[in-house]
Amino acid sequence: MAELGEFLRSRRALLRPEETGLPVYGGRRRVPGLRREELAQLAGVSAGYYTRLEQGQSPNASDAVLDAVARVLRLDEAERAHLYTLARPKPQARGRVARPERVRPGVRLMIESFGDVPALVMGRFTDVLAWNPMAHALLAGHLDFDAPARPAGRPNIARMLFRDPHTRALYADWPGKARSTVADLRLIAGRYPDAPELGRLVGELSVASTEFAKLWSAHAVADCETDARTLRHPVVGTLSVMAEFMGLPKDDGQRVAVFNAEPGSSSEAALRLLATLTAVA
Repeated sequence: MAELGEFLRSRRALLRPEETGLPVYGGRRRVPGLRREELAQLAGVSAGYYTRLEQGQSPNASDAVLDAVARVLRLDEAERAHLYTLARPKPQARGRVARPERVRPGVRLMIESFGDVPALVMGRFTDVLAWNPMAHALLAGHLDFDAPARPAGRPNIARMLFRDPHTRALYADWPGKARSTVADLRLIAGRYPDAPELGRLVGELSVASTEFAKLWSAHAVADCETDARTLRHPVVGTLSVMAEFMGLPKDDGQRVAVFNAEPGSSSEAALRLLATLTAVA
């Protein structure tokens, strides 16, 4: 439950008392943002109760209390859902070795049927489980196409973003992409708090990248459902694409990402050129 306390403290730090209508007196404040007792007052709960909540000692907090805290902290939809996930963690299976994720044959056939539309399947911890030739050519043509088929060496979206120079160079707004990816990973961490695979990934990136460590410590969360990005592709030049992420209800945490460009745009022409070059290769 330490994650819950860290999340709440990070959100408290973003609010100033004057923004909430609380009186501000002279003198230096010891903490940034709202104090615990100030948040408790605004949420209509006792300071002691809120303190226990932030310390993870109130696992049975009611909807009314969580909603009040979310309202005071001005949480958006994704942040509110994250608060509920952290406050009411689901029991995790223990003592069982996690098996490598697999893509159902029907899902694999689906992304292959997209033809010239780039599409991939992403695992619950941002591993690439499968991609069609166009997604491979668009995002990672420098990698082996068959890499997702090897569980020990699968490409991982978050790892590539922070550790692969080719992927860093691909995104015109790399800082924006980095923020959204880490915010999405934070949501995932709330859903799978004891997953060793995720723990290893976060630990690796925290050590290897000070940029990742700083973003991770900010506790920002965001649900990655759509993603508009400008890419600087090494073969077809600059293009803008919109990615749509669709969850697979039968496959725990897996998502399909499909990439499209505005019809009639130069970006669509660049995708057509890439499709031609990919077919020739």
